[in-house]
Amino acid sequence: MVRVKRGKSAHKRRKNVLKQTKGFRWGRKSKYRAAKEALLHAGTYAFRDRKAKKRSFRQLWQTQISAFVKKYGLSYSKFIHSLKEKKIELDRKILAELAKDQPKIFEKIIEIVKEK
Repeated sequence: MVRVKRGKSAHKRRKNVLKQTKGFRWGRKSKYRAAKEALLHAGTYAFRDRKAKKRSFRQLWQTQISAFVKKYGLSYSKFIHSLKEKKIELDRKILAELAKDQPKIFEKIIEIVKEK
């Protein structure tokens, strides 16, 4: 049976790990064992923070909408509730962009919502 030498594949794997940890601080960018550990943690944090990013953006949009709606004597929750009653299906991201970039259009939406 032929002998299998595994140096090439091991070197390739280590090189790949070190390439992924480029830019990390201290020994985690140059020492394989530390780099491997750092990569494991980095992957976990990346997964967690992709979810957190969505949460924080939604929170930001809610704050922006709330601030704009308060000028017209409405609360955020009442505004969203009446939007759903009127069957206006705009998500918070779009509403926040409208409030920020095109206030005239947002005012028209508020007028529609205020109608009884």
